[in-house]
Amino acid sequence: MAVKQPRNNLAEQVMARLSADIRGGRLAPGTRLPTEQALTAELGVSRTVVREAVAALRADGLVVTRRGSGAYVADPAAGPFRIAPPRPAALSDILNVMELRLAVEAQAAGLAAERASRKQVVSIRAAWRAIDDALQRGEGAVAQDFAFHRTIAEATGNDQFPRFLAYLGSHVIPRQSVRLDMDTPAERRLYLERIQAEHTRIVTAIADREPGEARRAMRDHLTRSLDRYRTLAGGNRNGRR
Repeated sequence: MAVKQPRNNLAEQVMARLSADIRGGRLAPGTRLPTEQALTAELGVSRTVVREAVAALRADGLVVTRRGSGAYVADPAAGPFRIAPPRPAALSDILNVMELRLAVEAQAAGLAAERASRKQVVSIRAAWRAIDDALQRGEGAVAQDFAFHRTIAEATGNDQFPRFLAYLGSHVIPRQSVRLDMDTPAERRLYLERIQAEHTRIVTAIADREPGEARRAMRDHLTRSLDRYRTLAGGNRNGRR
């Protein structure tokens, strides 16, 4: 009897397939991606899986969407350069990038609390709710998580912050790059719910115009993730994985 794969794993497989086609030149810049219907038929996945995969490709700058027209392969010359390609990475690489994010994003949260317009606060809340929606659907919410952090960066009023996150790309969300095989589905669900609770604290601080608390909330959020993967790296070195 075949084991049904989690939806987020399927979305990552579709993303990897389309990414390989784009990077390999089989889908040239400006080419329209196959329709959702065509991809679901070809790959044997649901439309929800296809949409999540395309959202992740868009977050990574590989595709652009045009309202009423569909998704198209982006011009690579206009896309961001990244620290590493979206592939399984060494834990040491992930830890290095997370330390960098910690330094930059804590300040971004504080500036967002000081400078965000009402419209930007609404956008941050919408991005936060999109994570909730994805979790309710049983998805990993990788693209939505990245979009949440990017929306906060945009609310700093400093274009360099969102450009920095675009430079990194959504693959730096650690759970996209590292498979925690020891986690049960229930443990993974609890982990994602805890992350979302941390996001709630960040949103509240920004909406309440509390820069110090926003910085602390973002710092605590990223530090907890960093500590988790440091522990995992230590386990790998000791041969416990």
